[in-house]
Amino acid sequence: MYNENIDSRQGGLMAHKFPSDEWVKAVRELLNNSDSYQRSAKDWEGDFIFVVEPDEAYADTAYLHLELYHGSSPGAAMVDPDNLPETEYTLNAPFSIWRKVIDGKLDPIQGMMTGQLKLKGDLMKIMRYPKAAQEIVACCAKIPTDW
Repeated sequence: MYNENIDSRQGGLMAHKFPSDEWVKAVRELLNNSDSYQRSAKDWEGDFIFVVEPDEAYADTAYLHLELYHGSSPGAAMVDPDNLPETEYTLNAPFSIWRKVIDGKLDPIQGMMTGQLKLKGDLMKIMRYPKAAQEIVACCAKIPTDW
């Protein structure tokens, strides 16, 4: 269970700013404690860079790296654009589209197929793991997020 950064004054989890290093690390922790994710992604190999592009709601570009390997997430960090790690996948979208995905208003695979999320990598491989994608989004949705 996600337990990092408990705020006893609020009686619950502290909100993490999106996008941020703390936010993506919270995703990692939830994935590593999710039996559903571990089962659905037990054969998955492929790290992601999630690129949050500027739009009317967010002025900057951010890069979130999420390592994914056989149902676990060995690492996660917000990374510098000049020092991006090599990954199998890069997924780009404006801030507002990421918010729709995290809020459960846009299925990530549907977003890729309709071009709202721009994928660099093998879409067919991702489509073989729809439950894993849903579990990642479910973990994201559990994080109190400061938009």
